[in-house]
Amino acid sequence: MSDRSGIFAGDDPFAIARSWLAEAERTEVNDANAIALATVDADGLPNVRMVLLKDIEADAFVFYTNYESAKARELDGAGKAAFVMHWKSLRRQVRVRGLISREDGPQADDYYASRSLKSRLGAWASRQSRPLSSRAALMAEVAKVTAAKGPNPPRPPFWGGFRLVPVEIEFWADGAFRLHDRFAWRRAQPGDKWEIQRLNP
Repeated sequence: MSDRSGIFAGDDPFAIARSWLAEAERTEVNDANAIALATVDADGLPNVRMVLLKDIEADAFVFYTNYESAKARELDGAGKAAFVMHWKSLRRQVRVRGLISREDGPQADDYYASRSLKSRLGAWASRQSRPLSSRAALMAEVAKVTAAKGPNPPRPPFWGGFRLVPVEIEFWADGAFRLHDRFAWRRAQPGDKWEIQRLNP
């Protein structure tokens, strides 16, 4: 790819993604690591919501959630998902599609322990995606959990991570006159060699 240079240069798409995210962390007003995560339910009806990407590994992207939430049920059910990171300040985006598995071990424990105490207690208190009678009821549950779990609560058994191993990654950057630059990295399955193509805007 003789014209894949500058911000698109390199042989490792995860390194490119980390570089773009690091740049966005200096320019975005809030949550440079926010991703719009797309899933499908048992009927194939799509769902999308914003979550925070917490790690870009050597071959995967990792985020965390309540395993009893709608998103987790859909992730477990389909075993596949997609997301997009979009940065208005950079006028760039990264689109990812791939296979999903749980991150439910020591790495999830470590991330949970790194969160603020209020966030850790909130993970225990929230019955994510389920009906809630009032804000007061939620705060009462937080108070109850705080009294029961103390200052060092363990990670809830219903809370942990998901790892998305991509089969497609697309890097997009804004171009003059809407002639954007797009490069798609594709492989048939994880572990295969990437094929890289420039796409029309």
